[in-house]
Amino acid sequence: MSSSTSNLIALAMGVAIALSVPTDADAQSAPLSAQDSDPNVMGWMQGFPPPEDKIITQPDSVYFSFPRLRWSVCHLREFLPTKEISRGLGAPIPLIYPSPSDFADMRAEIDAVTFTPQNSNEEMTWEESLYANYTDGMLILHKGEVVYERYFGCLEEDGKHAIMSMTKSFTGLLAEIMVVEGALDDTALVRDIIPEIGDSAFATATVRQVMDMTTGVKYSEDYSDPNADIWLYSRAASPLPKPENYEGPDGYWEYLQQVEPEGNHGDEFHYKTINSDMLGWIISRVSGKAVTELAAERLWRRMGVEQDAYQTVDGTGVPFAGGGITAGLRDLARLGHLMLNEGELNGERLFPAEVVANISDGGDQSKFSGFSTIPDGSYTSQWWVFHNDHGAYAARGVHGQTIYVDPTAEMVLVRLASYPRAQNGFIDPTSLPAYQSVAEFLMSRN
Repeated sequence: MSSSTSNLIALAMGVAIALSVPTDADAQSAPLSAQDSDPNVMGWMQGFPPPEDKIITQPDSVYFSFPRLRWSVCHLREFLPTKEISRGLGAPIPLIYPSPSDFADMRAEIDAVTFTPQNSNEEMTWEESLYANYTDGMLILHKGEVVYERYFGCLEEDGKHAIMSMTKSFTGLLAEIMVVEGALDDTALVRDIIPEIGDSAFATATVRQVMDMTTGVKYSEDYSDPNADIWLYSRAASPLPKPENYEGPDGYWEYLQQVEPEGNHGDEFHYKTINSDMLGWIISRVSGKAVTELAAERLWRRMGVEQDAYQTVDGTGVPFAGGGITAGLRDLARLGHLMLNEGELNGERLFPAEVVANISDGGDQSKFSGFSTIPDGSYTSQWWVFHNDHGAYAARGVHGQTIYVDPTAEMVLVRLASYPRAQNGFIDPTSLPAYQSVAEFLMSRN
């Protein structure tokens, strides 16, 4: 493989971290276990300098291939440029914890909770599921109190982790806030807000169709096809200097201007990340702020978070609205708690309760298909809605990222992970019944 080809693959893997795209791990029938692939065990980037075979760089190494990704998810800013989502200068508002002894007892009880995975007849414990799904961080809030918190692999209490496509839910939440508050008309056509979109397939889609990913746009993510749209997208979004002979679009927004139609707007849900970047452009144009500034203003600075977050950018400085955020575990739990509390946090209303009602009610289930592990699901405002007995909904990202909100159990669960495969369909059979079992356990203690 030529150096230029390997560099392109490395870059595409980095830029497309939020996409549900197979990696080389898909070809492995038995990847290293979570314990054996722990980056501290592997020895990645340890030493001054590290041994040559333990150095992870960009773009010469495929830094988001397994098992390297288990280190890279906590070090994304060392590979790609970012913009800050500022928490401001105020002191963080502490989360509520039980006494140390009660906290230890609760951890032991939750670790022992059992459930049966969707694809198995054998019971598994909660703790076993954490390793099965290559968990890097897990935090559970119940009725506003932290009842469980653990860190593994590359992640520590003061660390940050790439959240992949959970970024989409940040973008969608900001858009839904603007819609409810009257700043954004979700029935407007994209071309009426972004005239530069020209003859792109997005031009005749409504804002709501972009928010719910029911646009009829052509976008393929087949890595085996050298002419697939993902390669054009990755080259356009590259923050590195373009080759001298490069003639394609420069950046996310130029790419969006050339998207071709495929199907009809409004007919079906199709999970395509370019919708999130289109939505990011829309809310930036309407608000006059980059998505990073808007997230800081409406969420991060008002939530009492502990750490700044960061978002990767393309070569023109546009934040990756579909998958570029890196953030801390506890701060993501605060966002989940804000959703559970319908827009209120720490005694302050950050946005109308109608925002959460619109999201948790879900989208049109008749338009949702192709996700066998979520047979009754829907998708709206860039959030996944399960339509289960507990009314649960979630922000989700590849390799196992999730903010899972269970209103019935008054539970928020945040998992950060580095699962070898990039599709959550491999993880859901274990994760979803595990979440339900813990929710039922917490409810039984009342």
